[in-house]
Amino acid sequence: MKKNMGGADRIIRIFITGIIVVLYWQGIIEGKTAIALLVIAAIFLLTSLVSFCPLYKLVGLNTCPRKR
Repeated sequence: MKKNMGGADRIIRIFITGIIVVLYWQGIIEGKTAIALLVIAAIFLLTSLVSFCPLYKLVGLNTCPRKR
């Protein structure tokens, strides 16, 4: 897999994941909404760790800086 996510994109996704986890832990979100958001958070975390987003590949987006 070729990387297609830049550093800022990865940091934003990890930050959003943290917010979702804290909201769930504090009991602010619950039920089906919590499950859906936790699944999204898991996907965000996984794609951030591997620096590859399949959706970006489908639409031809690349936020990774170019190598010179």
